[in-house]
Amino acid sequence: MSVICKDTRGWLLDQLSHLNKAFQRCVSVKSPGQRQHMKCVFKREYFNIFKPHIISKLCSNTNVTARSYSNAAQEGEGNKDGNFETIREDPFSLKKKRKRKLKELNKGEVDAYEYHAKVSKIVLEGTKLLVEKGFAHGILDPSETGRESERLASGVDDNRLADLCEMAKQLPLVGDNEDKTVQIISEDDMTSTEDLDLFSYVTENISDCARLVTLMGQEYLIPPRSSFLLADISCIQPLVKYNKTYDVIVLDPPWENKSVKRSNRYNSLPSCQIKQIPIPSLAAPDCLVVTWVTNRQKHLQFVKEELYPYWSIEVLAEWQWVKITKSGEFVFPLESPHKKPYEILVLGRYKKIKDKSPSTPEVKTNTFPDCKLIISVPSTLHSQKPSLADVLKEFVDPEAKCLELFARNLQPGWTSWGNEVLKFQHLSYFNIEETWQDPLA
Repeated sequence: MSVICKDTRGWLLDQLSHLNKAFQRCVSVKSPGQRQHMKCVFKREYFNIFKPHIISKLCSNTNVTARSYSNAAQEGEGNKDGNFETIREDPFSLKKKRKRKLKELNKGEVDAYEYHAKVSKIVLEGTKLLVEKGFAHGILDPSETGRESERLASGVDDNRLADLCEMAKQLPLVGDNEDKTVQIISEDDMTSTEDLDLFSYVTENISDCARLVTLMGQEYLIPPRSSFLLADISCIQPLVKYNKTYDVIVLDPPWENKSVKRSNRYNSLPSCQIKQIPIPSLAAPDCLVVTWVTNRQKHLQFVKEELYPYWSIEVLAEWQWVKITKSGEFVFPLESPHKKPYEILVLGRYKKIKDKSPSTPEVKTNTFPDCKLIISVPSTLHSQKPSLADVLKEFVDPEAKCLELFARNLQPGWTSWGNEVLKFQHLSYFNIEETWQDPLA
């Protein structure tokens, strides 16, 4: 389970343990009559973030973590390696700084300033308490402060899967009268997985173990009891034809922003196209919908005021994902004017339009607490979010059907869709720790 500890403020997660849980037993059918078993682990180096991306001068010489919030400020020599920006700021304080007058800010900046003023104390106090628990559990270590973070290159070409989805648009479409909506990868499947059509059908691994399969000439690990569709928004229809509705839908849209346009790391999506996702066709009554939102207030307002009402979703709560180092510090100073150490999740409830018959009983649903924190050490891989599966368990039915949209990895028991849905399943992101073989019956 990825939840290390929790309290009334939120949860402290260990995303690495969650990733590894699904790959304790992996199976690869290399040839007829021979099955290879493996234990695979996600490379730990991707989560070895030991010091903030922006380091305060205070932190460079004085072990400022959650254990020393009240320590008096001391002067340090600063960082000499040139890898990080050095500023005179305690990342675990709400120290007042000189700011431009509000009348000099544009509307977006004013909204961002007011939102941060509302949540910063909650983030600060909740993080302090949960980080202390992380020290006690040994998942965080204050002695790691200042240690160089490890950086591994991305395992595969970032745009490869998205490019394949573009190419797939040129292929003949599956006929509307096709009965087939799904293709199966089973543990005893002896057929070549090279022949699978990943773009026209939902692909399922129905076995209780992970499968190592070769798809499009590359090796990928498919978690147990998982299903996926590799496609962009123009080819989402096979997911709708899959004929399932979901009790939980998590979205991580590729929001438009200047940084994405400059880096060309992935294709962003305009807000008007995000609205075209057929959530009413995918959501079961009272489905819980969770949307990841960047700190740009324009996007947050769009989700709450336009997107959710368009989909008939009632806003329930806003949570924050707080990103910390393995030594318990924010990855960015809380008062940094450029980047914040948190991202936003907007939770809502799908309210399907029903027949207003007096005989139709009102379904009671769990209430959701507002301003909860999800705290974890983030991956160094771009846009690899922590799984919400274990966090949401206490709010949904144990047999809830779950869907992730714009996914970049797969999860056991979940259906995932996106044009990068297999990205972090590539074998290059894993180490193979053990292998053994046995003959197939």
